[in-house]
Amino acid sequence: MKQKNRSNPPKASRPNTSRQGASRPSASRPSASRPNASRYTVKETTELLLFLIHTSKLGRNSAKSMLARGQVSVDNVVVKEYNHPLEPGQTVSVSRERVVEETPLVGLDILHEDEDIIVIRKDAGLLSISTGQDNEITAYRQLMAHVRAKDPKSRIFVVHRLDRDTSGVMMFAKSERIQQQLQNAWQEAVKERSYVALVEGKVKKAEGTITSWLKESSTLKMYSSQRQGDGQHAVTHYKTLQAGSAYTLLEVRLETGRKNQIRVHMEDLGHPIVGDKKYGSRSKVLGRLGLHARVLAFSHPTTGELLRFETDIPKSFLAQLKPSSPVGRR
Repeated sequence: MKQKNRSNPPKASRPNTSRQGASRPSASRPSASRPNASRYTVKETTELLLFLIHTSKLGRNSAKSMLARGQVSVDNVVVKEYNHPLEPGQTVSVSRERVVEETPLVGLDILHEDEDIIVIRKDAGLLSISTGQDNEITAYRQLMAHVRAKDPKSRIFVVHRLDRDTSGVMMFAKSERIQQQLQNAWQEAVKERSYVALVEGKVKKAEGTITSWLKESSTLKMYSSQRQGDGQHAVTHYKTLQAGSAYTLLEVRLETGRKNQIRVHMEDLGHPIVGDKKYGSRSKVLGRLGLHARVLAFSHPTTGELLRFETDIPKSFLAQLKPSSPVGRR
């Protein structure tokens, strides 16, 4: 199993590269896979300008000009500094045309990307997908621009969603086939999916299970019923991680994945999620919803490899817990 633990802020993984010495800065032959660009692999520690002079047959002045115009990138990131340090295994690309630098991502970090999927960590406040308003910044739109910067024909497909005010790990597909494959076998593909929730009050029972049937009203609010068949069946498991004098930090695992399920079930428990006015909260201490998608583990749709992504509990959650009685703290 490949496990990817991510702390703030996470960085995208890089493949391992070999480190080989040489008598002077050297590189492999340029790759022909990208039109209008030559690619070189760094073989030993050096600086970018020296590397360009030795490997691309550019004169010093030409190399400086190409750097200034943004025509040189290191591992797909445009670099303009002459003395930028290079390490063995990095890839230097020299474009015949000015390279358009990719717009920085706002409110999200890419944890993993391959030919089939992108896994991200989303900040609270960022929409997963558009609500229909023009020029709305969403995770979907940013990732679409991200993949199209490399290939204009590329697309992104939604696999699942997180509420705007929920932070944490989520996944997108890079083809409709992979999207359908994941959605049609979601329960089998996902091996672990857990959240942390900061809820109001001190939860008396250290762990438990909440079961009900959820249905949506005309005002788009979900309601919980104990009458069998009165809506979609929903099952939520919770366990106390740490209890303070006014708040409790819970680990929450979903057996089903209904809209607003955790939020509704925490209200059912009598301990609404901090900041969740829609479902009974009166507390505004976080300035956001106290819900974070901490872990997502699944079988890769193509390779079958088990991938696991875990992010840190938000520090703002932990700051609300006065030293009282840690329970199951990991």
